[in-house]
Amino acid sequence: MNFRIAAKSFIIEDNKLLIIKRRPNDVQKPSIWEIPGGRLELGEDPNQGLIRETKEETNLDIEIKKPLNVKHFTRDDGQTITMLIFLCQALNQDVKLSEEHTEYEWINLDEAKSKIGEFFHEDVDKFSNT
Repeated sequence: MNFRIAAKSFIIEDNKLLIIKRRPNDVQKPSIWEIPGGRLELGEDPNQGLIRETKEETNLDIEIKKPLNVKHFTRDDGQTITMLIFLCQALNQDVKLSEEHTEYEWINLDEAKSKIGEFFHEDVDKFSNT
């Protein structure tokens, strides 16, 4: 079985969520808005992997506050993923995207579901007033 663990950081600052947009030529879900994070290296500690992935994608250092959700799904390419989503706090504000993403936005939580993929709506609902 083609299986990986992934971790995502749900970063909220002043009632705004950090979202990032995948590049248009991405193999998996091109041009969608998502939250930072990704697949971990085989055997990598999920906390360290999330810190690494978030830094690589956004240049942000984070503090992991608590787990929010676990999702299990199969990607379009057939790879099975167990995704761990964590509430995180940014320790710096200087977002610099990697080549994997083209845009970022700090979006008001009450508006986030209008832009972010449906996959993360459940997580947004935990914090928004809508």
